[in-house]
Amino acid sequence: MSRIVIAHGYGMAPSEHWYPSVAEEFSGEGHEVRVPAFSESAAPDAGVWLKELAVQTEGASAGGTVLVGHSLGGVNVLRLLQRHDTAAEGAFAGVVFVASMSGEVGYDALAPFFSPEFDWARIRGAAREFRVLHAADDPVTGVRTPEHIMRFVRELGATATVTASGGHFPSTGESRLVLPDAVRLIREVL
Repeated sequence: MSRIVIAHGYGMAPSEHWYPSVAEEFSGEGHEVRVPAFSESAAPDAGVWLKELAVQTEGASAGGTVLVGHSLGGVNVLRLLQRHDTAAEGAFAGVVFVASMSGEVGYDALAPFFSPEFDWARIRGAAREFRVLHAADDPVTGVRTPEHIMRFVRELGATATVTASGGHFPSTGESRLVLPDAVRLIREVL
């Protein structure tokens, strides 16, 4: 079976939102699912988060690992892919970005996650499949939502699923306990 690593977003925790239901569904099928708690979720350090994510992928075949990044967790996944030694370890099975960003969104505290620029060619070679789930009404990416989605499509060859509503899956102050579209996209890259 595969390893699935779900990287949570800014200000979030593994026990919140849709992370537990997705983990339970795939664990019940025999997959190893990891939803790490990144340090200082409300005041994240890009270097620390990257190290903590890298630990979750150790000891498993990259070809048998699916990475799921929600919001800032998706940016963390991009950094992991950018530093991944594909020649030595092979490409990851797939990546699913949920309400993630392909560039800065105006939060000064998160700027270190976006610097330096992404090496899109290197990232593209680090996984076999890319999927994007984004809502047209995402308040984090706002009017630039199409730009973020299209950068994933253009630079990574990602297949995008765009819903008319859904916010940031969830938006601040809300909760979302299930996310069937994310489950479907994970299945597509397994």
